[in-house]
Amino acid sequence: MVVQLVTILPKLFDKTMTDFEIADGCTLSSVVESILFASAEPVFASDLTKILNKEVQDLDLSISDVEELVGQLMLKHQRCGLSFGIRKVGKAFQFATEERYNQWLRSFNHVNQQRKLSQTAIETLSIVAYKQPVTRPEIDQIRGVDSGYSVRTLLEKNLVEVAGRKAVPGKPLMYRTTAIFLEHFGLQDVSELPRPREIDEILKDKGMEEHRQVLEELAQKM
Repeated sequence: MVVQLVTILPKLFDKTMTDFEIADGCTLSSVVESILFASAEPVFASDLTKILNKEVQDLDLSISDVEELVGQLMLKHQRCGLSFGIRKVGKAFQFATEERYNQWLRSFNHVNQQRKLSQTAIETLSIVAYKQPVTRPEIDQIRGVDSGYSVRTLLEKNLVEVAGRKAVPGKPLMYRTTAIFLEHFGLQDVSELPRPREIDEILKDKGMEEHRQVLEELAQKM
């Protein structure tokens, strides 16, 4: 439903944007916060602008207006001394914990990542590692099935991250492996990933038998 504003201030920034109420007790800041919080991926200012202008009639925000709004929110979170806040990732924004908590999160992630990845997650991760940066449609094409759940799982485990948008129609998000991926698998950089011909030797290790078929099939596609 499109929200009709009763009045529009002559200049929106005459009033602090974080307090600007649009409807039902919702302010611009609370709407933006809810979108960023709910998204598993960084959200571009241009996308936020489109959403706000579409849902709030006569609002007519520019991208720079929204960037200023998010900037105000970032300052607000910093002043509150929270353990998390909004960070800028290229031209996009996402919620993240503050850097001072990294050592604790690394310990948590290390424990969390010891939990066994599903076969589909391993296959998806392998495709990202070898084809990065790669889009989800490209991953789906290689696997032959929808990979949305697997990609989300890998994002939640911080094994992959968004690497921008591909310059093709629709501008799909691209994904790449993270520093945590390298740390978890004991690699200095992705150039140390085993070549397809080396996978069989690696899989001779005990405990890897169940992944043999997945990786062998994947190697044939690379």
